Amino acid sequence: MRFLITGTAGFIGFHLARRLLDEGNEVVGLDGLTPYYDVELKRRRHAILSRHDGFREERVMLEDQAGLKRVWEDSGSIDAVVHLAAQVGVRHSSEAPGEFVDANLIGTFNIMELIRRRPVKHFLFASSSSVYGANSKTPFAETDMCDQPLSFYAATKKSCELMAHSYSHLWGIPTTGLRFFTVYGPWGRPDMAPSKFTHRIIEGKPIDIYNHGRMERDFIYIDDLIEATVRLARHAPERLADSSSSGREGARAPSAPFRVVNIGGGRPVGLLSLVAEIEKNLGKTAIRNMLPLQAGDVPSAVACVDFLEKLTGYRPLTSIATGVEAFVKWHRSYYDQ
Repeated sequence: MRFLITGTAGFIGFHLARRLLDEGNEVVGLDGLTPYYDVELKRRRHAILSRHDGFREERVMLEDQAGLKRVWEDSGSIDAVVHLAAQVGVRHSSEAPGEFVDANLIGTFNIMELIRRRPVKHFLFASSSSVYGANSKTPFAETDMCDQPLSFYAATKKSCELMAHSYSHLWGIPTTGLRFFTVYGPWGRPDMAPSKFTHRIIEGKPIDIYNHGRMERDFIYIDDLIEATVRLARHAPERLADSSSSGREGARAPSAPFRVVNIGGGRPVGLLSLVAEIEKNLGKTAIRNMLPLQAGDVPSAVACVDFLEKLTGYRPLTSIATGVEAFVKWHRSYYDQ
């Protein structure tokens, strides 16, 4: 198959592209290499992908409609598009909301416009567990209401889901929204907690622990997330036979070949448990800086992954102990610490 993936210099996009290339697929990889975090890390990811004959790198921003159109026209036949590139960061979305409008809203619109003009077999796009917002019921299920985002980042991600459903309904585009939970592992983002904690514990610096440690997340190891995504990519949704049905069948939309799927581990992990696993692997105790809950954040985010298992027969299995061990080993090697 031939894939177009946005964000191939990013954490998830890199791992997905490498998996698909290893399986003999072709990948057109789009990335703007934005400086939100270390650009050298992004370059190194792309350098690894470039060793594959089936990989073609395209440097283009999501807001650049003309640039995207050029790449699309030059890419020939594309079987599936996986749109992962986005501006991320809960706190950053309060500081620079315009960047999220440009990358997440306008960028996603630009990608969908390309697909509308030249359809593909399957369009997958990255959403986020943050769309569940003020929902107090856990674990979060795809059928839960998501109308109360607590950060502007979450609002843009929910907006992308709504736009994608509209395009799927109007033009019959088979579409899957991937609600990623907290992904971690080798080559991970340096702005995420596992990387920040590991780096600062090694250096003997304090780590910030929000809500005084009363936090739990659904950590999913990168290999599990990629396995789930690849399995979903192989089976595009179809429009339900009874489109007049009210409500939803699982997380399938009744009026469009559209679905949203949680991609999480399905198990809550306390923030202090994550810290303890990192300490164990480093052989060093963290200096804890206990802080209140930050604006736009939620104390608990855990996925119900029953729909994922129903669709793919797969349920993520990697334990936090196994995943953190692999991540810390990579981190120490990459950063020479």
